[in-house]
Amino acid sequence: MSDTFKIGKREFKSRLMVGTGKYPSNEIMKIALEASGAEVVTVAVRRVNLDRSSESMLDHIDKKYTLLPNTAGCYTAEDAIRTARLAREALDTEFVKLEVLGDEKTLFPDNEALLEAAKVLVKEGFTVLPYTNDDPIMAKKLEDIGCAAVMPLAAPIGSGLGIRNPHNIRIILETIKVPIIVDAGVGTASDAAIAMELGCHGILMNTGIAGAKDPVKMARAMNLAVEAGRLAYLSGRIPKKLYATASSPLSGIIE
Repeated sequence: MSDTFKIGKREFKSRLMVGTGKYPSNEIMKIALEASGAEVVTVAVRRVNLDRSSESMLDHIDKKYTLLPNTAGCYTAEDAIRTARLAREALDTEFVKLEVLGDEKTLFPDNEALLEAAKVLVKEGFTVLPYTNDDPIMAKKLEDIGCAAVMPLAAPIGSGLGIRNPHNIRIILETIKVPIIVDAGVGTASDAAIAMELGCHGILMNTGIAGAKDPVKMARAMNLAVEAGRLAYLSGRIPKKLYATASSPLSGIIE
């Protein structure tokens, strides 16, 4: 497929982005990343050893991947901004997945703090991919301040519930022009396919793969599901009807 995926100034072939947390081992993570076909790999800045003074998860991630540092675990705009700046210095990248959480139990985003942090980071030249809820109004605000993409949740982080509100995702897709990357809540391959069939430009997932009984097989399944969903979206599905329609033409039948 020549159907490439562009975020800011960067272009990718794979529309699946994969996280690096929660795997049983670094070796399984490494094999699963390969099976996923992903080109972009997320790294939680606050949970890895960036200075390489001792063994780091980064030692097990092939240099062929584009690193997308994220501000997971930040609960204030100030903390998220500081973490993003640290990632830029340590990893030499302007890419950042911006998370500002508002609640430890639900891990829902604090959208006011998110918008505040995004404004600062965009002005500082970051390519900002904000994790937000499925609110079309907030999505538009994030686009208007210069975010390179918007990452609405499908469901709470790690829940595996799939897309709980496809109608809001549709509205977001109709409302803004930057890429929409579904983030959080994807549990299995059918969830990924549904998101892509809606017209989403990509998917970011971690727990759905890392938490599976066989992360490598699930990574492969997600890879295929994202591609299948994208192809189905581009193909244009048949309309849904209440009654049957014959598969074979009725005209020309010999009686």
